[in-house]
Amino acid sequence: MMSKTEFNTICILGLGYIGLPTAVGFANAGKKVIGVDINEQVVASLNQGKIHIIEPDLQAAFTQAVENDHFFATRTAEAADAFIIAVPTPLLEKQPDLSYIKNAALAIAPYLRKGNLVVLESTSPVGTTEKLAEWLSQARPDLIFPADVHIAYCPERVLPGRIMTELVENNRIIGGLTSECSQQAVDLYQIFAKGNCITTQARTAEMCKLVENSFRDVNIAFANELSMICDELDISVWELIELANQHPRVNILQPSAGVGGHCIAVDPWFIVSQSPKLSRLIRTAREVNDAKPQWVLEKLKALVADCVIEKDCKPSELTIACFGLAFKPDIDDLRESPALAITQQIAQWHKGKVLAIEPNIQMLSLENVTLVDTDTAMAQADIIVLLVDHTPFKQIPVEHVQQKHLLDCRGVWLR
Repeated sequence: MMSKTEFNTICILGLGYIGLPTAVGFANAGKKVIGVDINEQVVASLNQGKIHIIEPDLQAAFTQAVENDHFFATRTAEAADAFIIAVPTPLLEKQPDLSYIKNAALAIAPYLRKGNLVVLESTSPVGTTEKLAEWLSQARPDLIFPADVHIAYCPERVLPGRIMTELVENNRIIGGLTSECSQQAVDLYQIFAKGNCITTQARTAEMCKLVENSFRDVNIAFANELSMICDELDISVWELIELANQHPRVNILQPSAGVGGHCIAVDPWFIVSQSPKLSRLIRTAREVNDAKPQWVLEKLKALVADCVIEKDCKPSELTIACFGLAFKPDIDDLRESPALAITQQIAQWHKGKVLAIEPNIQMLSLENVTLVDTDTAMAQADIIVLLVDHTPFKQIPVEHVQQKHLLDCRGVWLR
């Protein structure tokens, strides 16, 4: 049986919602962690002991890592035993942008030596891990990849709001370019991970991450499409789903204002981009979910027209309050958020006042939108749009919501 590889120094590129918690996990397991980020403000904040994202338990764990002198942040890579790439892979015109991964590869290339391990965590199209090996090979022709330097893919699969728990407890899929690469990556993550580390090929691991989020997207699309059909047929979708879910083999999800975040709203397009003729259902689900925000806006415009007639006033005299801006409940993450996009579009066409209530952020830079607290919004709003079901919103009794003109996209304040 092969002995476990020793990883004493770990360099992590990208200190966002995945990279930073991962860095903290290794640091608090006693390893020296070098955190790399191109954002100067992020590096400065972390070296001052302050995290730049909201995630339960992360600040306390980060403080422990810093106090134990196991973590520091920098803008440039340094020599290490293992390198983890956790940088963004955004979409550009429905195509994945791999430039961040390539730049990260070029950043670590000068510091690589025989026996190192490079792990890609960024969500990626099938074949990206092989491209990573090619980029590194071109930058370091004196090394053989993946023989001298092991390369593996290990996607994150954590839920915002539970990252510090799921990072440790969830099972991990690890796909190395060789079986030895996979084993090296298993040894790395078992430093702090308690979940099973399940090995496979790199391509299968890449596809697994995309499939997990596409599965969610397809199921959410069914619920969102159902909500629009029920609205047209004058049926309560919330009651319908509750009744349908009484069936022992039916589990319909809850509708929403759309799908956001850096995973579910993005990853299915990676599959579509590579297999456009075959991924018909995955594409359709994406189109359904992408269209839901516009449907919400059309419903709101009809509500504004009704309110104008009832109050006998001009549209510009009405105040609209948008509850929730994050892409899911109880987090501060606004990436790909349909709630944020809807609020922004409301502010563009509504001539009156637009209020936003987002308890998880302190500042908002949206033109013609004012960030206020719940009490202010309830007192001033003529029309309420519930976009995200944050816990503080669910704790408001229905009888305290006096506005007759209410668009509830999450079924929180039903009457």
